[in-house]
Amino acid sequence: MAREIVLDTETTGFEPSQGHRMVEIACLEIDDFVPTGRSFHTYIDPCRDMPPDAERVHGLSGAFLRGKPRFEHPEVVEAFLEFVGDAPLIAHNAGFDRAFINHELGVAKRAPLHEARWIDTLALARVRFPGMHNSLDALCKRFRISLAERDKHGALVDARLLAGVYLELRGGRERRLELGAAAMTGVAVAASRAAYGQRPRTLAPRSTQAEREIHAAFIRDGVQNEGLWKKHGV
Repeated sequence: MAREIVLDTETTGFEPSQGHRMVEIACLEIDDFVPTGRSFHTYIDPCRDMPPDAERVHGLSGAFLRGKPRFEHPEVVEAFLEFVGDAPLIAHNAGFDRAFINHELGVAKRAPLHEARWIDTLALARVRFPGMHNSLDALCKRFRISLAERDKHGALVDARLLAGVYLELRGGRERRLELGAAAMTGVAVAASRAAYGQRPRTLAPRSTQAEREIHAAFIRDGVQNEGLWKKHGV
């Protein structure tokens, strides 16, 4: 079973090197491409003002965030590190989230989360859909993932949407169908045996020996003969 963490962050701006800080982080657990329902989510006091442009994006005001725990507080940083463990981290435009998380980890005097751990869904989408718009919104529309619950950008909502996009990029829908078919086959066999029990003896063949010999000759001399395929232009 492969455990992975889908995450998203909201911030006061674009560059931690310019004094911008993280204000929200959300993480969702996936196990073998199936969401487990386990999550980590918190708002964070950035200890600075909230630029109007950023507030318009995520709707988080300085007044709302004031008094929330700081990232370096154990209730945030320790809980976050415990939740993600050593699992791969999935983010859209992962370099952005990685820069902010590693900045906050540095402030908290914790080791950074190295680039090798990260899976960038934007990079995956660009490989699959070259030359197309590959924003999270565009991918949700392409995969018919509902955006109904999304009014503004929010880490928890966006992480949920991203989990759906990631599963589609990894072939999740087809994978679920395969797993579902296998499971239903097993259920059908088990139900049949439970209802009727094991067959006391195998059924007798419905064809005669002569019919089986004619069929074998047809396969040998007709179907397996290359001339048959050439005759039909194959």
